[in-house]
Amino acid sequence: MKTEFQYPIGVSGQPWGDEEKKAWLDSRAVQRLYQEEVVPKIQALADQFDINQYGALSYDADRFPLFCLKSKNWDEAKQIVVVTGGVHGYETSGVHGALLFAEQHAAAYEDKFNFIIAPCVSPWGYEVINRWNPNAIDPNRSFYQDSPAEESAALRSLVKDLDVLAHFDLHETTDSDETEFRPALAARDGKAYIEGMIPDGFYTVGDTLNPQPEFQKAIIDSVRKVTHIAPADDNGQIIGADVVQDGVILYPMVELGLCGGVTNCQYGTTTEVYPDSAKVTDDECNRAQVAAIVGGLDYLVTL
Repeated sequence: MKTEFQYPIGVSGQPWGDEEKKAWLDSRAVQRLYQEEVVPKIQALADQFDINQYGALSYDADRFPLFCLKSKNWDEAKQIVVVTGGVHGYETSGVHGALLFAEQHAAAYEDKFNFIIAPCVSPWGYEVINRWNPNAIDPNRSFYQDSPAEESAALRSLVKDLDVLAHFDLHETTDSDETEFRPALAARDGKAYIEGMIPDGFYTVGDTLNPQPEFQKAIIDSVRKVTHIAPADDNGQIIGADVVQDGVILYPMVELGLCGGVTNCQYGTTTEVYPDSAKVTDDECNRAQVAAIVGGLDYLVTL
């Protein structure tokens, strides 16, 4: 339904111009530090992975280098698995879940797969706890040629020549999606804010053109051992999309410019953890992300 909520920046019904975007940027505040919370965890994995810098954000190249972890014993005979986190920088368990998987679980699968893990695609967003980049652009709608988002362009360049078997893109759905990010999006685009409902629990988003239902089911079954799965709403949907099986919806990944469509993978999933539930802790959210990857990999090794 439409609401009377008025975002504090801009004029209702008018898309933002440069002045409004600057006002929005000026209103952002650093709340945590990438160089303190994320980079040391990446560097601590140097004995287990090759650490490659695949770019740096021009907002502050020294402060925001972009790192990925790559299997040390890369073998061209093995299939490639990509894990991405922090495409939306505010989605904390995506970042730390990717790092936890790298630290504690990746070694168990390295006889089968080569890994590339980019744990924090949007470090500026991580610091200010925001969905967008400083230009009020959503990186997770910007994975296409000549992308306007540096974060998306850098990741596209990293994986463009890879023949990828599977891609796990780790996300969260949070209460702030409705209290901040969707109202901001409506204001930016000069549209009415249409109130939605945040699902209570974990779910995945598969690709409409390549849904891989058994792969998604394996992920859901693994995650339900750690946290609860989001139920469908009264319309049989989650965030406005039809639930096609327990805890699974589908989006057209490439059409929407989503990170889930950045590779040519045969098996892809976008995870959605719900960290604001009273039923979970931060640790359980991180472990739910790990369980999603492990469930998917355990399925793949049986094929």
